This record gives sequence, C-alpha cells and structure tokens, in this order.
Amino acid sequence: MKHLKTVFNALRWGFLTFITGFSVPVAAQDDSTLLAMDSVEISLLTCQPHDEVYSLYGHTAIRYHDMHKKGGVDAAFNYGVFNFNAPHFVARFVFGLTDYELGAFPYHLFQNEYRHFGSMVTEQVLNLTAQEKYKLRQALSENLRPENRIYRYNYFYNNCTTKARDIIEQCINGKVEYAGREDYTPTYRDMVHEMTQRNPWSRWGNDLLLGIMSDQPTTLRQQEFLPHNLLYDFDRAQIYVNGNYRPLVKERRIAVPAGVQMHEPGFPLSPMQCFIALLAVGLALFLIQWKKHCIFIVWEVLLMLITGIMGIVLFLMLFSQHPTVSLNLQIILLNPLPFFFLWPVIRGRKTIYWRITATLCCLFLIGGLFQSYAEGIWSLALCLLLQSILHIDRLRK
Repeated sequence: MKHLKTVFNALRWGFLTFITGFSVPVAAQDDSTLLAMDSVEISLLTCQPHDEVYSLYGHTAIRYHDMHKKGGVDAAFNYGVFNFNAPHFVARFVFGLTDYELGAFPYHLFQNEYRHFGSMVTEQVLNLTAQEKYKLRQALSENLRPENRIYRYNYFYNNCTTKARDIIEQCINGKVEYAGREDYTPTYRDMVHEMTQRNPWSRWGNDLLLGIMSDQPTTLRQQEFLPHNLLYDFDRAQIYVNGNYRPLVKERRIAVPAGVQMHEPGFPLSPMQCFIALLAVGLALFLIQWKKHCIFIVWEVLLMLITGIMGIVLFLMLFSQHPTVSLNLQIILLNPLPFFFLWPVIRGRKTIYWRITATLCCLFLIGGLFQSYAEGIWSLALCLLLQSILHIDRLRK
C-alpha cells in the first residue's frame, strides 16, 4: 500500500503539469474545438468505502476521457488530495483548518488504487453538450493551477464530493433539477452513523465531537456531501434548458468491480460494552461505599480524569470552524472543571465539586432531549451522580 501511494504521488505532479497544458485559451474556442469535444466523455466516479479511516464515507472524482485519438487524455480529477503526514494534520482537521487540493491522475492508476482496496467504482457518464464539456475542461484546468488547486476543506460543506458537484453544475448551460426523496430527512449524525456501522469507535468519536447542529434535519443538497447520495441524485437529475429537459446521466457503468476487502480487527470491545462495564463497577462501588460509610478516592480521581480529559477536547471544539461541533451540549458534563478540584479530592477534603457535579448531571439529562449524546456517556454521568449522592448525603449528616 505504501509503495502504491509513493508511485501515485510521484506520477501525480508530472501528470498535473501535462494536464494543465491541455487547456485551450477561451478566445481560441471555435467550431473545430467544439467538434473535437464530441469524442470526449466526462463522468462522475463514485468510489465505495474501504477500511482506511479517511475512506469510511467513500469518495468522488471526475473522469475526463478523450477518445478522439490514441493516447488521448484519460484522467481522474480528484478534489480529495491531502498530506496525512503534514504537521498537526489531525489537529488542523478537527479545528476545520485543513487544506485539501485538486489533483489529476492517469485514470488507470486511479482504477488500480481502488482495485487494491477491493472498492467498487461506479461511473456515471454525463449527458453534456460539446460546449458544456469544453467549459468543464477549462474549469478543471483553471482549478489545477498552483494558485487555485488548494481549498479549505470542510467535511460536511466543502469536500471532494460537493466540489465535484459544484463545478459540474457551474458548467451546464441550464439548471440541474434533482428529484426529491420522499420521507428522507436524516440528520448529519444519522448519515455518519450509517457510514460507520462497522467502526463503532469511529462512530463514538464522531458522536463525542458532533454538537446540536448535527441533529437538525438536512436538505437534499446538504445530504449530497456523501458520495453515494450524490450518485443517487445524479441518476434522477434532469437538466432544464429553454423549456426542455434532458437527463443529467446518459449511461451508468461499473469502472471497477467490487473485490475482496480486508478489514483489520479493531479493539475487541465496543464503546457501549466499555461503558456498561464502567457502570457495573460504579454501581458495585457505590453500594460498598454506602454500606461502609467510606469514599474510594482512587475511583473518584479516575472518574474526574476521564471527565476532564474529554472535557478539554470539547472545550477546544468551541474554537473550531466546523459549525456542527462548536455548540455541543455534552460539555455540560464533559468539561475541564474536574481539574480545578482534583487536588482537594485527592487530599480527601470537603469540596463543593460534588454538588456542582450533581447539578450538571441533571442539566445534562435535560440536554439529552435536544441532542444525541455519544454512546455510553449516560453511564459516566450516572457514575458521577452516584458519587455526588454519597458526598451530599455525608454533608447532610
């Protein structure tokens, strides 16, 4: 896999230089140029997910295939190029500061990449006029220029799929009209869950970071951030021009058949299993402490560390440029507050922390009416509430 990526990147830059040179200045457009476009096919490529974390949601690219002459350009234009080894990549991604770019690759290398992963690639040949193909070629060439190819990536609003959709729409001499989906108004969280069914810890991490905005119903256009949703919509879309309609897609075919995918086993326990185990321990320790009139400080410190560490993450999300993570009601419970009271708890001193925690647990319960929480967080909340009850009861007595 590393070898394949190295070859891919090495060829990418040389091909990018070549592909940029195939554009014709706008002023040079004439009948012969448009006639040559009759032998060009432009397609939307939709790639199935595979086991790499960056591909859990699939991928979209645009194919430009000139069949007029032998050795004509056959390229995949990919808005999903990024450098995972760039400094602070994960932190920048979380804060919405990641830059992706457009790359152009020989189509057969693009196919080989997805054959390697066993991912099926569906090709939808677009029903474009010669002038629309020409405009799209010019737009892609312009986007490939060094000063234009980099863009600020946003997972839900400006990703490799929405960029492909937008540039295709911009080059059509008419309006693309999409068929609606009856009774299908999922939230962003619903769609993330759909794509991470086999990756429970990825789903849990997403649920921890996603806030209340991710639980709002989405429009058809918002749903097209997922490649398979855009494929579905393109199949049913019509181009409206001067009172006439024509289908957006004239042919659909399989560019890469589905192969065998290898899924590496992850952590053996799911998040829910881990939190159920935590709750079971919490209930047992609560009963022991209640009966023996004692406090297990090590257990309290563990709960505070778990809560505080997750709280730091959610506090930092307040400064993220992703709208769907900046308002997260889980911060009511998961916040850095425990670190301010950690030392008094370790020393066994009386502290107001547990009264505050009991109040926050109740507010957290109310917040659950408006936002879906990460799987198992309720168990952590109950463990904290039980410890708070112990301390409140001791203060009362």
